[in-house]
Amino acid sequence: MPADAQAVPIIRSATPADLPRVGRLGALLVAEHYDFDPRRFLAARPRTPSDYASFLGAQLEDADKAVLVADDGGDVIGYAFAAVEGYDYMSLRGPAGVLHDVIVDPEHRGRGVGRLLLEATLAFLRSRGVPRVVLSTAERNEGAQRLFARMGFRRTMIEMTRELDEPEL
Repeated sequence: MPADAQAVPIIRSATPADLPRVGRLGALLVAEHYDFDPRRFLAARPRTPSDYASFLGAQLEDADKAVLVADDGGDVIGYAFAAVEGYDYMSLRGPAGVLHDVIVDPEHRGRGVGRLLLEATLAFLRSRGVPRVVLSTAERNEGAQRLFARMGFRRTMIEMTRELDEPEL
């Protein structure tokens, strides 16, 4: 392999040993969203990496949830979290797979890692028999939206937010 070529990461299920790195990536996801809109999204705190790792660690044994990691020679450079969910009347949605998180370390973006994670997540959800997959993405996260569109996702809902401490127009 040429010196400048990078190996394709392996997509696999997360293990407890991966959780510290996954927690840091989760905190990065929180921080990126906060940067998009600090009034809408939570700010990362010092405990966010450990809290995120703890939350995702509690999902590892659930057969209807997937925490997948992109392993690049032993280094976790991205992860995805998805779940099989039933009817959600607040979302006016029947049973579906829900992609909650997908993130790739910024140093490794542009290598197709997000696509690999998304493909593996879709395969997991397909194996669980869900009829569709839904996700939400930040309005300003144009890179993710392009990836999702290339992977066949279509827009179906638009979230709108209004701060109640602002004067009405």
